[in-house]
Amino acid sequence: MLLFACPMILGNLLQQCYNITDSLIVGRYIGSGALAAVGSAYTLMTFITSVIIGLCMGSGTVFSVWFGRNEKTQLKNSIAVSFLFIAAVTLIINLVIFAAIDIILDAMNVPSEIYGSMREYVRLIFFGVFSVFLYNFFAFLLRSVGNSAVPLIFLGAAAALNILLDILLVAVFGAGIRGAALATVIAQAVSGIGLGIYVLIKEPELCPKVMGLSICRENVSGVIRHSAAACVQQSVMNFGILMIQGLVNSFGTATMAAFAAAVKIDSFAYMPAQEFSSAFSLFISQNHGSGKRDRVAEGTKKAMMISALFCLGASAVIFVLAPSLMQLFVKGEEAEIIMAGTVYLRTEGSFYIGIGVLFLLYGFYRGIEKPEMSLILTVLSLGTRVLLAYTLSPIPSIGVMGIWWAIPIGWLLADTVGILCMGKFYKQSEIQSIK
Repeated sequence: MLLFACPMILGNLLQQCYNITDSLIVGRYIGSGALAAVGSAYTLMTFITSVIIGLCMGSGTVFSVWFGRNEKTQLKNSIAVSFLFIAAVTLIINLVIFAAIDIILDAMNVPSEIYGSMREYVRLIFFGVFSVFLYNFFAFLLRSVGNSAVPLIFLGAAAALNILLDILLVAVFGAGIRGAALATVIAQAVSGIGLGIYVLIKEPELCPKVMGLSICRENVSGVIRHSAAACVQQSVMNFGILMIQGLVNSFGTATMAAFAAAVKIDSFAYMPAQEFSSAFSLFISQNHGSGKRDRVAEGTKKAMMISALFCLGASAVIFVLAPSLMQLFVKGEEAEIIMAGTVYLRTEGSFYIGIGVLFLLYGFYRGIEKPEMSLILTVLSLGTRVLLAYTLSPIPSIGVMGIWWAIPIGWLLADTVGILCMGKFYKQSEIQSIK
């Protein structure tokens, strides 16, 4: 699992690097207002792309199960159904975003002083949504059959290109927030289109031919069930984050800027645990599809141990280095922003083990073909977080701290429920094996 997960972890580290580069260059060369706009737009972009990534993730689980069962015909049929289905959803999402951009920004409580720059950034950045679909579809396809290295190569090239273009367009040519958006869109096109061409040329056995397809109702329903469940899970999770972003925005530009920078640091810190859980999910789905229950149980125990150790280490590092990390994004004299970001990181970052375990629970339930359980845990975690944040933050003596504390409480509640249900699953499996 670790060997398989390493390219995925490195790939997401690269992705986070060029997301962070956007914020770092924008914050340093344009100002805190632009940083707040890019950070808030990033939350919106993450919510929208989470729908697409969730669909690709769910499809990847289906591909992995058929691959584990050595059902090549069913694998190709699933690939065809998934591609057409997710492509159609992506196009619809793009049309809706462009038509409703002002309604969305108003709902997010974007302050008037950064409304124009954020609107410009969002309109440009969403031209890259179809490229996000292409990259994630082919990346999850390759990972489902055991190839996690090639997606890393294409993502690495895109990350390097994005950083180079960020520096040229924003720092050198002064293209402002428009330059940051263009850099990201171009990099996304390179990774998405490039990886698609690679699969067509190098992995023709994974490319269904129209004449050989035999798509049945069971195949379509299976793909839609897993994809939709993962999609809803991802979108619910990020919709909750989007609601939190709207609440954060109500506390002013300084808090927005602090949150924008801190969330990037946050994502970077626990991202390896998130990617490890994706590798864990594919491991579980392949062994579940092959009927190897002992490997599922053993893999789950070891994965929990590895993730817990990593998250504890990440918590310690973030707690100590939070002020210094914040100063990477804003100038030293921005004391209010640095302090707000430090408090957020030390409060929420002390409990990374909570989200590390939760990521593994998501992967486990997807892998054993119970994606609805992952959705339930997401709703429980985010529902608790949003409810507490909106309940506590209006209290003057608590304020924005109510938002920060709501995050780990939601994680820990969902972890408790997920682990209890996992115990019931193993008991049922033991009874079935005895029978």
